[in-house]
Amino acid sequence: MASPAAGLPAPRLTARDAATEAVAGIVQRPGRTAATMLGTVLGVGAFVAVLGLTATSAGQISRQFTLLEDTTVTVEDNGSLTPLGTNPPIAFPADADQVADHIDGVTAAGVWWPVALPQDSSITGSLALSATADQAVTLLAASPGAVKAMGLSMAAGSPLSTYENDTAQHVAVIDTTTAATLGISPARLPSHPAVFVGGIAYTVVGIYRTAQRVVTGEAAMLIPANTALADYGNPQPGIGSQDEAQMVVATRTGAAQQVARQIAAAELPADPDRLVVTAPPSPQTLQSQVSGDLAGLFLMLALISLLIGAVGIANTTLVAVLERTEEIGLRRALGARPRHIAAQFLAESATLGTLGGLTGTCIGVAIVVIFAAAQDWTAVLSPAYTLPAPLIGSLVGLLAGAYPALRAARTSPLAALRHA
Repeated sequence: MASPAAGLPAPRLTARDAATEAVAGIVQRPGRTAATMLGTVLGVGAFVAVLGLTATSAGQISRQFTLLEDTTVTVEDNGSLTPLGTNPPIAFPADADQVADHIDGVTAAGVWWPVALPQDSSITGSLALSATADQAVTLLAASPGAVKAMGLSMAAGSPLSTYENDTAQHVAVIDTTTAATLGISPARLPSHPAVFVGGIAYTVVGIYRTAQRVVTGEAAMLIPANTALADYGNPQPGIGSQDEAQMVVATRTGAAQQVARQIAAAELPADPDRLVVTAPPSPQTLQSQVSGDLAGLFLMLALISLLIGAVGIANTTLVAVLERTEEIGLRRALGARPRHIAAQFLAESATLGTLGGLTGTCIGVAIVVIFAAAQDWTAVLSPAYTLPAPLIGSLVGLLAGAYPALRAARTSPLAALRHA
């Protein structure tokens, strides 16, 4: 073995030499190299993509939430039955809509409740139709303010008016699904078609396509609140009752919390505790929760991918050590020290990890940009995790190559040459 005492230069392995050897070892086996890097590519790519998509979608989650959920306040009647078992009048005053309109931040508000029909009653488009043809249709009583707060998108006709409610007219607004079921088309509205509820005719004055609140995705028939009180009596009060009177309040963005604090006292100053107010959760809290849940889930998947990549690199490096036993023995015989052998294989595994990290980072950035462009969003990519991402691949490569490099360094020159 060469030594300074023999007049020969001490053996050494420069960083350049190690890099050259690593690149040569990787290039000689391109197929195996690609397969080895796959786990690291997926892991780092998932890491960058998850953080990028989470940051990009965070603003969108908040924006979509505040457009509807953060502008809706509900108020329920927390009354109780009278001793005689009859339903008392609803807690909301007759001018509940107007009272709510005076609260700053309210855009529309009104009282509504599901109407409890007698067991032998039904909703049909004709008295000759079967009573079981309309069981999925919900009959709702609604004040003009409630109809406005529901945000109906009309297909034909008009929503319920204040005049129709004040005079207890027998009129109704139905959704397109109910209209089709009952054989009423938007083109027939000028002929004043009627819907029969337990034999009582209600003229259809409007057909709506969609609603933002209360009747979203529900087959429903809306009638004036005063008409419902005259025909069917007071609604059933009490928490948990399906027929209790409620108020739906549409607010401006950001005003829901303030409106929720004022609405009960404004509507029922003598007994505000009878009204149960439900305000939407803070959009910032919801955004943080959703973003945290998504990031935690996908980061776990990214860590699993990185673990798979590390196992792949370790396996490939170990196989390379076994295949190159003769080469290791020859290098040791020519003066290479154990640390030089270890450095050579560590450099090779670290290079594999770095290449995988760089490729994964590029793929992750591309995924975020393409997804944001497809959704017409603004891509958000923080340098805090994008720039160091390739180093994650390098670290994975170093850790994965530690055991194979240590095994290679302990290889005896004599045993390796005998193996040859």
